[in-house]
Amino acid sequence: MLSRLDRHLAPPPDPARVRWLGEWTYAHRGLHSDGVPENSLAAFAGAIERGFGIECDIQRSRDDAAMLVHDWELDRLTGVRGPTSGYSAEELAQIAFLDSEHKLARLDDLLALVEGKVPILIEIKSRRGYDVAQSCRAVRDSLGSYAGLHAVMSFDPRVSAWFRRNSPETVRGLVMREDEHGYTQKPWQRHAALWAARPDFLAYHIAALPNAMVASLRQAGMPVTSWTVNSPELLERARQYADAPIAEGAGIV
Repeated sequence: MLSRLDRHLAPPPDPARVRWLGEWTYAHRGLHSDGVPENSLAAFAGAIERGFGIECDIQRSRDDAAMLVHDWELDRLTGVRGPTSGYSAEELAQIAFLDSEHKLARLDDLLALVEGKVPILIEIKSRRGYDVAQSCRAVRDSLGSYAGLHAVMSFDPRVSAWFRRNSPETVRGLVMREDEHGYTQKPWQRHAALWAARPDFLAYHIAALPNAMVASLRQAGMPVTSWTVNSPELLERARQYADAPIAEGAGIV
């Protein structure tokens, strides 16, 4: 019964659209390390050089540009106080990562760097009460005529639903976790998110694998990526229970 329900809530995508998702290892926030900040162009260049796909995060600037930043506040990453959304794209592009010469960048900058060499997974950040549709529009506008392999994803099922309506050619994913930090801790919440999102793929928290729902969806043809794979043991788990790792540190080989 669980299997039938899961497949009804999230029908399997066209295999031709999503086959590439399982053919790569994705560098989580780029190939970052000491001296190479997460979500920096240097981290993404390192991923390209090593032949890894890229996973990146998107926050929105004050003037609605898609920026390559994970946090809502700039403090941890830059030492600059205040929300990411409190600065224009031009202002953010002048801010350097903490103890680094590397500066914040736009999604446009990443697309110009990649030029189709490796695939990109674009995670759009959201939270309760946030106008995530404006972030979706910013990402869609940046992608424009970009021809390289790419997909959008988010914990917020509204993102997948928005792209399904407004950019149906875009591959879209639902990010899920089941612990105290996630919004899909209970089965009914996971089923509700699947129903709302109707994603092409899942990006599932490695700590929650294996589980029956994910196994059912994979069996039906839905690709599953898994994050954050940061050890050899978790890499082995991802290889067994998912189709591709989103990895960093000791988990990326």
